[in-house]
Amino acid sequence: MLDGEPIVYRIMLGARLRRLREGTGITREHAGYQIRASDSKISRMELGRVGFKERDVADLLTLYGVVAEVDRAPILALARESNRPGWWRSFADVVPGWVEPYLGLETAAALIRTYQLHLVPDLLQTEDYARAAIRQAVSRGALTEEAVDRTVAMRMARQALLTRPDPPKLWAIIDEAALRPRVGSAAVLRAQFRHLATLAAAPNIIIQILPAQYGGHLSPCGTFTILRFIEPEVPDVVHLEHLTGAANLDRPEDVDRYEELMNRIGVDSITPERTPEYLDRLCDRLDT
Repeated sequence: MLDGEPIVYRIMLGARLRRLREGTGITREHAGYQIRASDSKISRMELGRVGFKERDVADLLTLYGVVAEVDRAPILALARESNRPGWWRSFADVVPGWVEPYLGLETAAALIRTYQLHLVPDLLQTEDYARAAIRQAVSRGALTEEAVDRTVAMRMARQALLTRPDPPKLWAIIDEAALRPRVGSAAVLRAQFRHLATLAAAPNIIIQILPAQYGGHLSPCGTFTILRFIEPEVPDVVHLEHLTGAANLDRPEDVDRYEELMNRIGVDSITPERTPEYLDRLCDRLDT
């Protein structure tokens, strides 16, 4: 189990409570009555969409017949972990509330697959590129320099997951269109391309580029990310972002369609072995 992933802990805990409830034949209504809540609250708890009070979990365990301390202790510990703040809480001033669920899922993922149409993926950006991208993404004057600095610092902290002792595997496909816009100066882009080439040699990172002749029409939905987890209770998640929010899809039929799309884009992209050479050519274009 990973440290500091309250969202994933909530999903795991909710799944365990649901199995216990269903195993005893107790309805959600009855369970809700036991903890002075509604059946819809039990449903949200079992889906991991709300926080847990340790007292409520203890009462539910008693209702479900889990009375031995050896059986209760790990579940109650999971309840405590689910309420711990994630690492991003120290950046609460620059992290929108709708981003927090994704950060928890990303940090806990064993495999991150992402297709990026407009920019280099956040996890692969240099500090200078990130700063230029953040400034470009917001209206002039919408962020103070302090806020820009804090947002860049948060993005750099987020990248630490790739070099931790148990890093996830990252498979990133970048549309060539994302590498053409002038985000920052030519020097910033050149340094970003070289950074990508270096990262492509890491054992847990795969980087492919989708050539311009294929283009973003392959993905009518645009950019997306698929997350996979070790814990069997946590389903694969497809993450989609828009201007003012995000959606996390976990229905198997939705995930399957995005996985098929990701595989098709991967086939049409250059192979990972050719990525450094392709990036070198992009650097040459900057000079001309």
